Amino acid sequence: MAISDRISSFPPIIDALSEILILGSVPGVRSLERQQYYAHPQNAFWKIIFELFDEPFTEDYTARIRILKRHHIALWDVIDTCERKGSLDSEIRNEEANRIGELLENYPGIKAIFCNGGKSYKNLQKILGKEYPVPVFLMPSTSPLHTVPLAKKLESWEKIMEYL
Repeated sequence: MAISDRISSFPPIIDALSEILILGSVPGVRSLERQQYYAHPQNAFWKIIFELFDEPFTEDYTARIRILKRHHIALWDVIDTCERKGSLDSEIRNEEANRIGELLENYPGIKAIFCNGGKSYKNLQKILGKEYPVPVFLMPSTSPLHTVPLAKKLESWEKIMEYL
């Protein structure tokens, strides 16, 4: 792979009031281009967040971040850097982990972690081992490649409400 195929995650979106941590794997091509979490229009992440909290949908990224913070949700990825062509998790190579344990120590208000898809969940297991400081949940991926209907994804993601 060419050196240009190495990609990096974004900084976490988190503050002292965060209670839920949602972890993805690493940003896809569209997200990297726009420098925004879950920027692909077919990704259901933002639709799910707006539906869960009965918020009016907006494309404005700054407003989206304010909504996450208002509802005490932190957002990050399990992978700091990796090599990948395209956006598929299956194409990720030579990955380096984000410091999730350190983040949890620095933000003790986090009550639960929700992994957005299998890659996030598996990597979190590698990072933290089998003993988690808070409950961890594997959620259906919000990616458009994960063909579970939106209503079914939303039903699973409602689990977040139990921790807020």
